[in-house]
Amino acid sequence: MQDALVDFTQSLPLWLQWAGVMLAAAIPFVESYFGTLIGIVAGVPVPIAVLAAIIGNAASMLAFVFTAAAARRKVLARRGGDAEAEPSPRRQKVKRMFDRFGVPGVSLLGQTVLPSQITSGMMVSFGASRNAVILWQVISIIVWAVVFAAIGQAGVSLFR
Repeated sequence: MQDALVDFTQSLPLWLQWAGVMLAAAIPFVESYFGTLIGIVAGVPVPIAVLAAIIGNAASMLAFVFTAAAARRKVLARRGGDAEAEPSPRRQKVKRMFDRFGVPGVSLLGQTVLPSQITSGMMVSFGASRNAVILWQVISIIVWAVVFAAIGQAGVSLFR
């Protein structure tokens, strides 16, 4: 899949390749970290690749957060404030992480388990503050993008 995204990004005119990186990073499981790598491999300048990947990932994460917050409000209103239901095993795993590490921990570490879009939506559905989730997810998206930019730069340097 990443090869297809690199090819897509490279097929765009030079002045528009950042948009390919942004679109790729908006896809769950691609995220800012692989979006950054896609941009670097495609030849997009590193600062532009990182910024485009961050914006694409953050935009899709925000869509998930606002959707989850609206869904939670509707469910709580319908159930009279009680949102308890039998969670799936994956959701239980994220909930245990959430209870143990809180919003900052799940935001920073959760991307090793699930995409930021899914973990952010789940945290909001667990009752976490929407604004705290957004803040920490943006921080996490930036950190992961910068780390993978350094990895990508090192990898590209090895093969030149």
